[in-house]
Amino acid sequence: MSRTRPDPVRAVVIGGGAIGASVVAALLRGVVPDVVPVAVVDPRPVGDLGVPQLRLEAALEQADVVVECAGQAVVVQRAVDILERGIDLLITSVGALADPELAAAVRAAGPGRFLLTAGAIGGLDILSSAAAQGPLTRVEVTTTKLPATLVQPWMDDPAAERLRATTAAVEVFRGNAREATRLFPRSLNVAATVGWVVGDFDLVDVRLVADPAAELTCHRVVAEGMAGRYAFEIENLPSPQNPRTSGVVPHAVLRSLAALTGRPSGVI
Repeated sequence: MSRTRPDPVRAVVIGGGAIGASVVAALLRGVVPDVVPVAVVDPRPVGDLGVPQLRLEAALEQADVVVECAGQAVVVQRAVDILERGIDLLITSVGALADPELAAAVRAAGPGRFLLTAGAIGGLDILSSAAAQGPLTRVEVTTTKLPATLVQPWMDDPAAERLRATTAAVEVFRGNAREATRLFPRSLNVAATVGWVVGDFDLVDVRLVADPAAELTCHRVVAEGMAGRYAFEIENLPSPQNPRTSGVVPHAVLRSLAALTGRPSGVI
């Protein structure tokens, strides 16, 4: 995508939920200069978001860039096709790339470019730089969320009810980032993003805690290697529209979109 392009960049948003709807609304307000939303794609009716709701094939006919806000299945099924059409792709469902075959296919696809958004977490720049200096030897991600947001379709009814009804903090999962994003695809995108940045999903030790007293969604990251030792903690307010995600995520998506379309501002 040329930086000197005279026409606005046409953005298609896949997913009309809390994140996608917020991204569309912000683009309509001109938050990212010269990027205009032209369609939203969602199999469910999403109401009036200010742009047409189209099927994906029709939307891609108009797209310069696609913003994925719909879940891992879209990345699995359509990422390579979108990139091979010469359309740029911004991915929010990073967990899909825990599959090494898909990750390799996405890396190899083009001429469209892809970018992963940081979403609900920070510190990825220093982790990426540290991993580039030399392999990290320890990476830990501990995420704490409200119990009800962690109930998954694969849980049986008694397990789901125990999770909803817990009155104390309880560990729900412990394992690597690859397994974490398979079992909790909408709740542990942060772990997947860290795994991608450090170049090793299996190295990242993930702990997921359900805490009924958690007013904020907390992500604590600890890493060390030849470059040094790092520890940081992120506490985000949940999205009012969807408590499974953090309210900051749409704004992270918009910042990433500005970088992908050649219109960044500030530190990158």
